Amino acid sequence: MEAYLKTEDLAVGYDGNVLIHDINLRLEKGKILTLIGPNGAGKSTILKSITRHLQTISGSVYVGGQGLHQWQPKELAKRLAVVLTDRIRPELTTCAEVVAMGRYPYTNLFGRLTEEDKAAVAEALERVHALDLAQRDFGALSDGQRQRILLARALCQEPEIMVLDEPTAYLDIRYKIELLDILRQMVREKGMTVVLSLHEIDLAAKISDYLLCVKGETIALWGTPEEVLQNAAIETLYGMEQGSYNRLFGSVEMPKPSGDPQAFVIAGGGFGIPVYRELQRRGIPFATGILFENDVDFQVAQALGSAVVSVPAFEEMSGEHYEQAARLLSRCAEVIDAGTPVGKLNALNGRLLTLAREKGIPVISMNEDTAC
Repeated sequence: MEAYLKTEDLAVGYDGNVLIHDINLRLEKGKILTLIGPNGAGKSTILKSITRHLQTISGSVYVGGQGLHQWQPKELAKRLAVVLTDRIRPELTTCAEVVAMGRYPYTNLFGRLTEEDKAAVAEALERVHALDLAQRDFGALSDGQRQRILLARALCQEPEIMVLDEPTAYLDIRYKIELLDILRQMVREKGMTVVLSLHEIDLAAKISDYLLCVKGETIALWGTPEEVLQNAAIETLYGMEQGSYNRLFGSVEMPKPSGDPQAFVIAGGGFGIPVYRELQRRGIPFATGILFENDVDFQVAQALGSAVVSVPAFEEMSGEHYEQAARLLSRCAEVIDAGTPVGKLNALNGRLLTLAREKGIPVISMNEDTAC
C-alpha cells in the first residue's frame, strides 16, 4: 500500500541546529504511529516539523504524494489536523465556538457556519463525550476537559491525518482510554491516519500499528509493537538503571530488594503477585517457587525476587526442583503461602509447606487473610 504520509531524509531542530536527522517514515492510510522516548528526546520537535509548526532543517515531508509546503493552508487543513500541547486560552469563547474553529477550511469568506457545519460540531462534541460542555467558557475548563475539546476541534476538521502531541497528558485513566478508543474508531471507520506521542508505553502498545523510538540524533527503533517492545530495548531507550520493563504485561516493575532472601513465597496462578509487590514495597528480599515458566507469577517473580525456582512450561516438577526450593526455604525466616491451590501438577509445593512446618519455620497463610 502506498504511503500517505512520508518523510525523506528529514532533519529537524531549532535555529538551524539539527536535533534529529535521517528521519525516514512511511505511513499508510488507516494506521496509527506512536512516538515514544524519554522527555526532551525530540518527539514534539518531529511532530511540529511534519505539521509546519516548525521549519524543517533539511529533507522532505509528503502528504498524499505532495510536498508539505506545496499545499495551500486551507487545503492542508482539510487533510491534516493537529492537537499540540501548547495551551490556547481564547478569551470569552465557548467550547462549541472552539470546536467550530475546526470548520474553518470549509467555510466561505465570511466564516459563517452552515447547518452541516453545526451538525459536524455537535457530532465532534458527542464523540468526545463533551456535549454538556458546549456552552461552557473554554477558559474555565480543567486541563482534561480542554484536551477533549481540542480533540473535538480536530475531529471537526474531518482530516485524513491527525497529529497529536501527548494527548493523554492531562487526562485521568477513564478519559485516556476513551480518547484512544475514539482515535482507533476513526481509523477503522474513516481510514484516518494518526501520528501521536505518548508517555504510556502500555497504551502505546495496545493502540499502535507502528512505534517510533526517539533517542539521540537518529531514530533508535522503528517497527510494530511486537518488534520494538522487547524488554532490553525499552530499558535502553529510557536509560533504566533500576527496575525493569515487562513486554508481556506492558508494565514497569520497581527495583528488587537487595540482600539474601528473608522470606520464601509458595505461589502460582497469579496468587503470588500481590505478595511479591507487598514484599518489594517493604524492602524484604524473597525467594519463590516452584513456578512454571508460563505462569503469570513467574513474570513478576523474575523482576522482584532474589531467587526463583522454576520449571519450563509443560514439564513436570522434579525432585531436583524440590531440593533447590527446599534449600532456599530452609535459609528463610518465614514462609508465605500465597494461597495457590495444590493439585497433582504442583504437589511438590504442598511438600514445601509441610517441610516448613517440620522445621519450625513460621508459615503465613494468605488464605487466612493474614497480611504478610
